[in-house]
Amino acid sequence: MLAAVISLGVMGAAFGVILGIASKKFAVQIDPKVQEILSALPGANCGSCGFPGCEGFAEGVVGGETKPSACSPGGQSLYEKIAAILGTEVSDYEERKVAQRLCQGGIGQSRMLYRYEGIEDCHAAFAAFKGPKACNYGCIRLGSCVKVCPFGAIESGADGLPVVDYYKCTGCNKCVEECPQNIFRLVGITHLANVRCVNTDKGKDAKNACSVACIKCKLCEKNCPEDAVHVVPYGTGTVAVIDYEKCTNCGICATKCPTKAIDIIPPISEEVILKSEEHASAGCQRCEVCQ
Repeated sequence: MLAAVISLGVMGAAFGVILGIASKKFAVQIDPKVQEILSALPGANCGSCGFPGCEGFAEGVVGGETKPSACSPGGQSLYEKIAAILGTEVSDYEERKVAQRLCQGGIGQSRMLYRYEGIEDCHAAFAAFKGPKACNYGCIRLGSCVKVCPFGAIESGADGLPVVDYYKCTGCNKCVEECPQNIFRLVGITHLANVRCVNTDKGKDAKNACSVACIKCKLCEKNCPEDAVHVVPYGTGTVAVIDYEKCTNCGICATKCPTKAIDIIPPISEEVILKSEEHASAGCQRCEVCQ
């Protein structure tokens, strides 16, 4: 019995020494700059930079695989911190982008063709004649974008349409990819005027389907002092589009639009309030036992 205990003790000590040597010999050396950049990042792990997480982005920046501007939630202050860590100058600044909803056809504005009673999912409804709305281009209003947003930046409004909280939005692009109607676009925070309609049908048909649709009257185009708005060919028809390189946010297009398909929003802050949302599965009572 004593011999067995001694043998196990000796073997344990030997394996401990071997593991200790191996841990030092095969240890992965982490660049201290990666750790510094990682601690400076917002910690969203949203994937908008193209990397699976913030650590991958930090390694990419140090290795020259990507630029600091790839981090959408970071903003100018982050770029300055990274430049200080790397000992370089701040360059290639790209403003933060947020998701803009390009539809205003809420309850009361858009005509319905039938009553949908299926799965509460936009893709499921889209499979049935592109949803119950007469407008084949607008928001289906079943909240798939709300469910997919990892930061709780989208909520369903009183009119059934998703409402984006620009303080929480990181521009991760998940809502853009999720929407079967493609009514979300990532737009820079300095661009405040937006055409909230992607209906390309003729004006009369578009208005018949939705009271706030773009009717292609070209009043926005005729009254824009910067020549920044044009009704252009899109898909099988036309729709009003704003050239953000020319737009000065004067708001004249929004004032002149007879259906209010164009609006101008208040200034958006560079600040991002990050809080990852954990969406519970159906039937989950959040007892936390699974943790």
